[in-house]
Amino acid sequence: MSDNCKRPVQPGDHVFLIDGSGYIFRAYHAIPPLNRKSDGLPVNAVQGFCSMLNKLLREMPRDNQPTHLAVIFDKSGKTFRNEIYSQYKANRPPAPEDLVPQFGLIKQAVRAFGVPSIEQEGYEADDLIATYAVEAEKAGATVRIVSSDKDLMQLVNDRVALYDSMKDREIGLEQVKEKFGVGPEKVVEVQALAGDSVDNVPGVPGIGVKIGAQLINEYGDLETLLARASEIKQPKRRENLIEFADQARVSRLLVQLDCQVAVEAPLDEFGVCETDPDELIGFLKTMEFTHLIRRIAGEFDVNAAEIEPVKVEISGWEKPDVPHDESVTGAAEGPDLSAIPFDRDAYETVRTLERLQHWVDAAYERDMICFDTETTSLDAMRAELVGVALATAPGKACYIPLQHRADDGFAFDGPVLEQIKLDEALAVLKPMLEDDSVLKIAQNFKYDYHILQRYGVTVSSFDDTMLLSYSLDSGLGHHGMDELSKRHLDHTPIPFREIAGSGKSAITFDLVP
Repeated sequence: MSDNCKRPVQPGDHVFLIDGSGYIFRAYHAIPPLNRKSDGLPVNAVQGFCSMLNKLLREMPRDNQPTHLAVIFDKSGKTFRNEIYSQYKANRPPAPEDLVPQFGLIKQAVRAFGVPSIEQEGYEADDLIATYAVEAEKAGATVRIVSSDKDLMQLVNDRVALYDSMKDREIGLEQVKEKFGVGPEKVVEVQALAGDSVDNVPGVPGIGVKIGAQLINEYGDLETLLARASEIKQPKRRENLIEFADQARVSRLLVQLDCQVAVEAPLDEFGVCETDPDELIGFLKTMEFTHLIRRIAGEFDVNAAEIEPVKVEISGWEKPDVPHDESVTGAAEGPDLSAIPFDRDAYETVRTLERLQHWVDAAYERDMICFDTETTSLDAMRAELVGVALATAPGKACYIPLQHRADDGFAFDGPVLEQIKLDEALAVLKPMLEDDSVLKIAQNFKYDYHILQRYGVTVSSFDDTMLLSYSLDSGLGHHGMDELSKRHLDHTPIPFREIAGSGKSAITFDLVP
């Protein structure tokens, strides 16, 4: 960081702290596999990250431009929390093999944008963010933490808010209370009771966020609750609070952010500097991101042809033996995928609760699932739920018919012999759809959210491919599912009119045989 960018934080300043680790995984899952054409280096997360960061920087409101800015990452390895609880995050699988070499490249990308890239041994990004946020707030600045991570919600107050850039949504005091049932100052008390399956924080068995909030609102804090656990009327809940009291205390230590880290990079080094277009476009040229080069060169009004690629450091990857086109000018414009064949035998029509539970278990195993609702109308306030589609991986998907009225055959799978009762299916799906530990991915999620909410299911922890597409390239004219399928997969879905007809002959989806 140049000395010219150093600037003490003062009252009225705007400090932006970006959760870089969260951005990485969103970018990785948003962009299909993508390799640099010259040598096969995986770069999908790098491309997505650069697009997201550029959009964030270019579209910040004029009245809230940052005076200080940094992207903060987790440092690989153990942290102080592992000393408190050896099983902390022990259930997390290793990072995907094709993502590993992209971590270092993304940090180089951040620096190419002229933004500090911060990490520190022994601490998670959340602890560094917490420390910087508290320091900036004390100096009289307002703080925006660019993240939707629930663990950071304990920091929210009148001067500190979260900003979910994917949904263009600020998370303030009201939103935190909506999610946890308590104010930010008591979020850790609720988390200590509810635990967190993603980070392997144990909590107290049988207590989730809703019950945890009720208990904390009634008793005030965790220690008071544990001291008076014998007063709890529900026998099993009382028994668990007494038996797992120490586990709850440990959980509180795990979820409480450290706001007093002895940071190696001082906050005054985060002063915003102008991006050097030669450095940024040189990096993008090395990555072979043709579309981004064109867009950013236009934003800076420079001639990209006059800018040379820069040298980057690559670790965790070896060039494959398979030969690649060595021409650097052949930029990686998108995934080079051939058309994906539609193999009907690879997909399942789920007719029993046993098979439905299999798919729910698969969602928990992968910590994510794609879903879509099929209904009778585009009006989410009136449409009836007809069925649900789920997918856990390419070529692994199912459809769960729930209220089809056809009796002379069912698409691809012979006659309709059996459908799961709607209430029974929702009873199996509801816990998974409402579980924060499972990421739900949908297209135009708002519609599906309202449909399911009318049936008593409040979906949490989600990404919307339509919004992700817009965030990555708002200049594209269309972000519908058909367009995204063609653009990223070179696959043309079956038109809806071929299934349900059109015009006067159209039928609602519940009558599709």
